[in-house]
Amino acid sequence: MLSQTYTVIHPSGFHARPTKMFVQAATQFPCKVNLIKGTKKVNGKSSLSMLALGLAKGDDVTLEVEGEREEEALQELGGLLTKIYEE
Repeated sequence: MLSQTYTVIHPSGFHARPTKMFVQAATQFPCKVNLIKGTKKVNGKSSLSMLALGLAKGDDVTLEVEGEREEEALQELGGLLTKIYEE
């Protein structure tokens, strides 16, 4: 298992569009993908779970990946967590 903490920089946080993009990317990997904010841990392949996490600008979120292609998943998905999306 690999994990790394990222800070959300998008001014609107993770609303529907960035969440959809993240989930689409996460489902391309065969490994488990989890996001942790505070005491909440959710499945990173579920839009509803991610939206319930309520990621806002400045929030620290830990990305956990476990299984096949975990290194590649950590790199790609971590980049999506710190990207500024066009509105």
